[in-house]
Amino acid sequence: MAFHGKLALVTGAASGMGQLSAWRLADAGATVAAVDVNEEGLARTVAGRANVRAYRCDLAHLEDVRATVERIRAELGVIDRVTHAAAIMPASPLLAMPIEKIEQVMRVNYDGTLHIALTTLPEMVARRAGDLILYGSLAGEVPTPHLGAYNASKAAVNRFAEVLIHESRGSGVRILLVCPPMVDTPLLEQAQQGSNPRSIQIGIEQGRLAKPDVIVTLAEEAIERGDEIVFPTREASVLHALRRFAPRLLWKLIEKAEAS
Repeated sequence: MAFHGKLALVTGAASGMGQLSAWRLADAGATVAAVDVNEEGLARTVAGRANVRAYRCDLAHLEDVRATVERIRAELGVIDRVTHAAAIMPASPLLAMPIEKIEQVMRVNYDGTLHIALTTLPEMVARRAGDLILYGSLAGEVPTPHLGAYNASKAAVNRFAEVLIHESRGSGVRILLVCPPMVDTPLLEQAQQGSNPRSIQIGIEQGRLAKPDVIVTLAEEAIERGDEIVFPTREASVLHALRRFAPRLLWKLIEKAEAS
């Protein structure tokens, strides 16, 4: 475990990599503020762990985030790490998705990122200590049919995080952007309940979904090494390179997969 502080705030803590991160930090002895809008999932996260506290918060709303962060500080103390894993991923062709839904994806995924980062990072910078782990996505680099709204939101998250990292160098705070590929978490269920993109079907059929515990471990190793941006699997690195150096080839491969 690369965490050397006492109090960690974890978003998206009701399921998936957020929940796993909260459990790992708690089992390593940290006090964890588990943040999510899903109260039922939060109840499962805190069950049996006295050092995990649940905080319901809608990250899309700045005032809710500010109030929650202040409450955590008042009740638990100085925040030493923030792990931001919260996101939503509805799937649909863009022309079939209501504008309001596309805007919601951006509010939760992108606005939520800037809300949590910019309400917690300044205090860390002032102390010259702390960790900020932001979960972007390979989907922010590699476009995917039926996931256009999610692609756009994660592209915004990735670029926001990249600039934040560069502007914060020398601040004493470790900041890491993690860009995983498809991960076997409940987030995929949202897409499957929508238009069920072929890319996800293929990933499941071929056993290519990354395991959440592997991604969380690789993120811990990356922040301990001092990495700033990590594509934590070989597949993620290859697809990122294709997008950068051979985008037309990548689109041909995507179109071939969609037609299969």
